[in-house]
Amino acid sequence: MTGEWIFNLYVFVLATFVGYQVISRVPPLLHTPLMSGTNAISGISLVASLLAAGSHHRASQILGFVAVTCATINVVGGFLITDRMLRMFRKPAGSSTPPPAPSRGGAQLDGAKS
Repeated sequence: MTGEWIFNLYVFVLATFVGYQVISRVPPLLHTPLMSGTNAISGISLVASLLAAGSHHRASQILGFVAVTCATINVVGGFLITDRMLRMFRKPAGSSTPPPAPSRGGAQLDGAKS
C-alpha cells in the first residue's frame, strides 16, 4: 500500500463518519428542504457522469454509464420521496382547515394546559 492510498482511505472513513453524524442530527422539520438540496447536488453529479460517459476511453465510458445509472436512480428517487413528504402537508381537498402542525413537544404557545 502506498502512502497516498492510505491517506485516501483515511479521508473516506473520516468523511463517512462525519457525514453520518451530521445527517443523524438533522431535525425532522428540516429533512424535506435538505432532501431538495441533496437532489440538486445529485443533479450536478449526473451532469459530471454524463461527461465521463462521453469520454474516448473505454473504461471511462463504462464507469460513466454506471455513474449515470446510479445518479439517475438517486435523483428520481429523491424527487419522488420529497414529493411524497410534501403531500403530507397539503390540505385535503374540500377542507377549509389547515393540516395539523407536527408535534414538537415542550411548552405550548397558546397557554392551554394539556
